[in-house]
Amino acid sequence: MVAPQFDLDEILAFAVALAREAGDMILKGQAKRFATSAVAATKANEVDLVTEVDKAVEAFILARITAAYPSHRFVGEETYEGEAITNEPTWIVDPIDGTTNFIHGYPLVATSIGLAVNGVPVLGVIYNPFLDQMYSAARGRGAFLNGTTRLPISGKPRALDLASALISVDIGNSRAEPELISRLDTFKTLSGRPGDGGKMVHSLRSVGCTSVNLCLVASGGQDMHWEIGGWPWDVCAGMCIISEAGGVTFGGKGSDLSGVEDAALLVGRRFLFVRAVALVEGEDALQTQRRLAREFYDTTEHIEL
Repeated sequence: MVAPQFDLDEILAFAVALAREAGDMILKGQAKRFATSAVAATKANEVDLVTEVDKAVEAFILARITAAYPSHRFVGEETYEGEAITNEPTWIVDPIDGTTNFIHGYPLVATSIGLAVNGVPVLGVIYNPFLDQMYSAARGRGAFLNGTTRLPISGKPRALDLASALISVDIGNSRAEPELISRLDTFKTLSGRPGDGGKMVHSLRSVGCTSVNLCLVASGGQDMHWEIGGWPWDVCAGMCIISEAGGVTFGGKGSDLSGVEDAALLVGRRFLFVRAVALVEGEDALQTQRRLAREFYDTTEHIEL
């Protein structure tokens, strides 16, 4: 529950402006990186430059938030040292989500700025400066693209079943066995033919940027996103945006799949996000989304979640 003294509209306007300024820094950092790499294209230089931009963007965001809201807490990817998410108002930030994309010039990169109160995301802003796409939401106010297009983009939610689903997944950072094989086996089951024991979902996607994936789920263009090993800064802002767009966040396999957002869900590191869905006779939207989540997790017997 948001404290009465909070003016979420004011805070949202602040976060949107902040994200745009951070986006300008990312664009300038990319231009500098490409100019430098043209002179000395070594892996060490690439890593150093990306780290430099990452840290500079987070430092900028932290300074602005501290000046505007000095009593608020802050958790950022680059400065994280094991801080717990408490009941206090806490900004949860990923300065550059999609650093591998950033390195390659692949334009699915975003800065993600979330605010949690009592461990629950109440505000989310995700900005992709390369495509100039600003996704934003605040609790009870809806979710929007560029401030004017209400999400989901289609207006009325569409029907959804697992066989027709477009699902985003990620190969993950760990390429060691047995985890890699478990993931690949799960991908095979999701995409394989029913006659071979598969679910034959419509398609799988891997874009390498969690926050962008969550915005695509909120927009309705992507039906589900499966995330293993996500951190609060990966999902805080997106959880709020998805919720305000009629979608839902579930925990990992074996969780109660309640769809209730709380501190335990935010820090759980295992997620399944499902977009808004059209009503099915005999079910409300959450029942349909929960049924789809159970069906999805039935395919993940290969991996310990």
